[in-house]
Amino acid sequence: MSSDVTTVILLALAGFLFGGAYSLFKTSRPVAVALGVCGVLAAAGAILYLVS
Repeated sequence: MSSDVTTVILLALAGFLFGGAYSLFKTSRPVAVALGVCGVLAAAGAILYLVS
């Protein structure tokens, strides 16, 4: 798989996780925080994968 495709997939996953964290923030904060952390990890992975 091309590095561009992998980067786009990871960024899309990060956006999906951030959206889920945003929608769950008022009802279930621990789950929202966990999704936010996973989103940050996915975005960081995409950036690092793009740089390397």
